[in-house]
This record gives sequence, structure tokens and C-alpha cells, in this order.
Amino acid sequence: MYYPTDSRSLNWGTNLARTVNSEARAVRQEAFVDAGQRLIQAKGYEQMSIQDVLDELDASRGAFYHYFDSKVALLEVVVERMVDAATAALGPVVADPSLPALAKLDRLFSGIAGWKAERKNLVLAVMRVWLSDDNTIVREKFRQRLVVTLGPLLAQIIRQGKDEGVFSVTSPDDAARVLVSLSQGANQVATELFVAHQANAIPFEVVESTVAAYREAYERILGVPAGSLTIGDSETLRFWFT
Repeated sequence: MYYPTDSRSLNWGTNLARTVNSEARAVRQEAFVDAGQRLIQAKGYEQMSIQDVLDELDASRGAFYHYFDSKVALLEVVVERMVDAATAALGPVVADPSLPALAKLDRLFSGIAGWKAERKNLVLAVMRVWLSDDNTIVREKFRQRLVVTLGPLLAQIIRQGKDEGVFSVTSPDDAARVLVSLSQGANQVATELFVAHQANAIPFEVVESTVAAYREAYERILGVPAGSLTIGDSETLRFWFT
């Protein structure tokens, strides 16, 4: 005997199944990212193998390739997660109505530096392979992610600073994009300096003077007096380079 079925009930069941499957897939993918991040921090990216990730999770090679097409693709997601986590923690600082814009900007960059410091082994492991030709796509994804996550925070701070009469910029949004680009360049140069310093090719004084040049560029773009920002202070640099 045929019993008519409400199509809405069928659709609801199908959609629920898709949601459950999607959530399960996301959880499984996150497990691979978690394992990859732990292994990169413990062993280093170059020493880590896909088999290490599989052993960590007792997973099959097919399961890994269901989510990632290579080890580089896994690194890409790890770096993306690092950027998101570092910038997400800065939201309360940017939204704090009691802080002036200049203080917010300093706290934003010191907050990023602090987040990295708490994960020094992971950050150093990524830095050691960052300049590899194999990671060109990873660096581009990092650049794109930084625009999306850091750009709006900087624009909000710069807009406040302009309203306060502290920052001398025509367009806060455009100035934020310039600062994001400058930050990307600073990140690249800092990695190059780290590699060179590790190889004893440059003294610490070169690191200090190079970072000081970027700090000066930030100040000039914003139109604030020299010495207004403490980005890349000597104590922070020595933590990473000595």
C-alpha cells in the first residue's frame, strides 16, 4: 500500500544528514590540522612526514588525502589558523572605548608579538621553511588572509586616530591596506633576517636597524612623531634573535 509522504519531511531529513556529515567532516579535518600543528612544533615541518600525521591519528593515507592534497596543503591550513587565532584575540583591544588609537595600535602589534612568543617553537618551525620555493602558495595564502583579518582592525584604529587628530591620513581604509602590505613585507624581511642571523651572516645590530626602518615607515604613513610606536622593540627582538 502506498502512503503519501510530505516532501518537506524528506527535505528536512536530507538537510539534517548533510549538516551532520558536514560537521563530522569539519571535526575530522580539524583533527588533522591539530596533529599537523603539534608535529610541526615538536619535530619541525621538514622532519614531519604525512605518515607521522597518520600515526598520530591512527588514520589511513586515503583519509588524509580526502582533506589535503599534500603536506604543503596541510601547512597552509596551519598557517591560516595561526593568523586567524592571532588576530581574533585582538578584537577586544580594538573595541575598547577607553583606549586612544595610538595605544590600541601599539597593543595590537604587541599582542601579535605576544601570541607568537607563547608559541615560539611552532613559529620558529614555520619560519625555517617559510622561504622555500615549495611554500610560495602558502606565502600567498598568508598574504591574502592577513588582508582579510588584520586589515579591518587596522582601519578601525586608524579611523579613530584620525577622529582624535592623532593620525594624519586621507583615507583610513587605504592607509590600513598600506600598513598591511608593509606588515607583510616586514614579516618576510624578519624571516630573512632570522635565517641570516642563525647562519651568523649578520650581527644583531643589523636586525635592529632594519626593524627600526619599518617602525619609522609606520610612523610616517600615519603622520605621527618619531618614537610614537614601540613596534619591534629591542627586548622583543632579542627574545627571537639571541
